[in-house]
Amino acid sequence: MYIYDEYDQRIVEDRARQFRDQVRRYLAGELSETEFLPLRLQNGLYVQRYAPMLRIAVPYGVLSSQRLRKLAYITRRYDKGYAHITTRQNIQLNWPNLEDVPDILEELASVQMHAIQTSGNCIRNTTTDQFAGVAADEIIDPRPWCEIVRQWSTFHPEFAFLPRKFKIAINGAREDRAAIGVHDIGLNAVRNEAGELGFQVLVGGGLGRTPMVGAEIRAFLPWQHLLTYLEAILRVYNRYGRRDNKFKARIKILVKALTPEVFGEKVEVEWQNLKDGPATLTESELQRVSKYFVSPELESFPGDDAGYLDKRGSDKGFANWASRNVHPHRAPGYAAVTLSLKPNAVAPGDITAEQLEAAADLAEQYSLGEIRSTHYQNLVLPYVRQKDLYELWHKAREAGFATPNIGLLSDMICCPGGDFCSLANAKSIPIAQSIQEQFDNLDYLYDIGELELNISGCMNACGHHHIGHIGILGVDKKGEEFYQVSLGGKSGRDAAIGKILGPSFAANQMPTVVQKLIDVYLEHRTPEERFIDTYERIGMDPFKERVYAADH
Repeated sequence: MYIYDEYDQRIVEDRARQFRDQVRRYLAGELSETEFLPLRLQNGLYVQRYAPMLRIAVPYGVLSSQRLRKLAYITRRYDKGYAHITTRQNIQLNWPNLEDVPDILEELASVQMHAIQTSGNCIRNTTTDQFAGVAADEIIDPRPWCEIVRQWSTFHPEFAFLPRKFKIAINGAREDRAAIGVHDIGLNAVRNEAGELGFQVLVGGGLGRTPMVGAEIRAFLPWQHLLTYLEAILRVYNRYGRRDNKFKARIKILVKALTPEVFGEKVEVEWQNLKDGPATLTESELQRVSKYFVSPELESFPGDDAGYLDKRGSDKGFANWASRNVHPHRAPGYAAVTLSLKPNAVAPGDITAEQLEAAADLAEQYSLGEIRSTHYQNLVLPYVRQKDLYELWHKAREAGFATPNIGLLSDMICCPGGDFCSLANAKSIPIAQSIQEQFDNLDYLYDIGELELNISGCMNACGHHHIGHIGILGVDKKGEEFYQVSLGGKSGRDAAIGKILGPSFAANQMPTVVQKLIDVYLEHRTPEERFIDTYERIGMDPFKERVYAADH
């Protein structure tokens, strides 16, 4: 886990002091709303529907038990006793008072946390695989690279006022769990024929109003040139990206307008001004950062723990949890564990102050004090001994973390929607809860199998509805909330944007609509097929005919 040096600590403390004075001047009427806007955005502070919202950075999703306890204290002291995990692995507070935000930033700084670059037209939090460093299929640990990008991009003067927000994701495993295809820049670790490390570079992905999958502009970039090449991409975007229309200002619009080939050519030309320059990475710089991510000393086990395997065979409840929430680990006798934040009737991703403390306890007792936030809005314990899994399961149940639904329909992604967000066209959370209630039978969920259902309250797509196997988008129709459904989205190496099913539905229809989609799948699937596989084989028409049959 990265540990701040004196410069890091000074940066976050200075930022908190600066913002305290900016808030004072704003409240005193010395700063206008227009003048205060960029200042608050630079500190992760939004004006939402009912209260300010503060977005706290969680670089590449890594948290410590100490940080969780501080977050629990902050939510009790300055909010309403809970926080929300976002799809960028960050944490949001939905009810802070403006005058308290400087105090919150100081509290965060005391545990090496901040809200810098979590909003505004800058490079946002770099994300990665929640199993980074422990995944059984990992090529390289992407966390050092995320940290290198974080240090390079924080307060970079050229990129503080980009045409629009900018998002980077890095994948270091064979399976893409970081959704790099739908980011402004996606970096995929690869090795060439000589075994040398480099990155495949994708550019122009993103969701929102115009969803696109990123295009490859370089199949192999030697790792030494990572920052200079990223800088070349950002310079081309900064120069040619549109600033006259915020809906056409994302890099994906520029890449599409120029074509990936022409955009790539411009990057190569710009790169010649930067290649082999001061930002070229060296082995010593890589080692400086990598030393913070050296794997902890783990116990040596010959293989799977016999007691764990025995409990899986004798306790059905534990077996269900282990099959969904326990994940393969690179170290024999260990596992990574997902703590589900998706129990029935709870907004996906919400976590109470008591649960934050409980998660901190579990991290200290079973995972060397470390925990991860995920872009699926759950938490992960990365270093759990298999022999501790049964005991952990019991304690996770007591804290409300043991719903055995990871990867199933009820493990849905959902933005805060109209209950909080001033941009939303419709509520998201009630839709998620109504679908959870429709599918509250675990045996039925297991029969349905793996399925990604994502919900967004507006076209900004914070709920990633475009890449859900089933995607739901809230829309406004003459002042009333309706919901558009899409099918066929995917977020892995074969990322795809879902296609719209047809006309939108009223809120009270949504559980029945999803039920009909599931019914079609169950009727047409072959034994080995997931929902997405069946959809790709039979196409849209059978689903559309079933859902709209009553309308004809």
